[in-house]
Amino acid sequence: MSKVNANVIMKTLDWSYEKAVNGFTGFDSAEELAQNYLKNSKDINEAVDSLIRWQVSKSATSGFITGIGGAITMPVAIPANIASVMLVQVRMIAAIAHMGGFDLRDDQVKSFVYICLCGNGAKDILKEVGIVIGTKLTQSAIRKLSSAVITKINQTVGFRLLTKFGQKGVINLGKAVPLVGGIVGATFDGTATRTIGKVAKQAFIIQ
Repeated sequence: MSKVNANVIMKTLDWSYEKAVNGFTGFDSAEELAQNYLKNSKDINEAVDSLIRWQVSKSATSGFITGIGGAITMPVAIPANIASVMLVQVRMIAAIAHMGGFDLRDDQVKSFVYICLCGNGAKDILKEVGIVIGTKLTQSAIRKLSSAVITKINQTVGFRLLTKFGQKGVINLGKAVPLVGGIVGATFDGTATRTIGKVAKQAFIIQ
């Protein structure tokens, strides 16, 4: 298997974000997902909580992502399980960001979606790049980020995720795992999904 490094992780994140924002056959976009939950909830907080609960309940089963099927081509050199997990989690975060009124096509918003993937480590990443903000983001704070800061954030996230996946042994164990099947396993556990969802809610939803 080709070497998986931080650059490959970032390419996979970008691939995941594009698929999450635009969707594809059998896989609703983040905006469509958000609208479905908003439509069936009494308010935004209920919609976000419902979305997170659904993601958590499905995260331990391969059926959660069987809809991906062969409709897409995974990034080169990345195990299917890693790419699939990233796609599902990125879409969840992006949907929450959309509910909060953020433009998913802004590079700054995309970077904060990536930060949320690091769960409780999100605040540490912000500190590393010299950003001091409250628990919830504002449109003005995001717009102030320069391209240099965005690049630094993305690089930091890439290394964090590489370490995370490496610790779980996913990079080594994911080589022969098929896309449709038991590809989630311990990698995409409910606890991690719940944590990421809560971080995304704190970041993007003004309560």
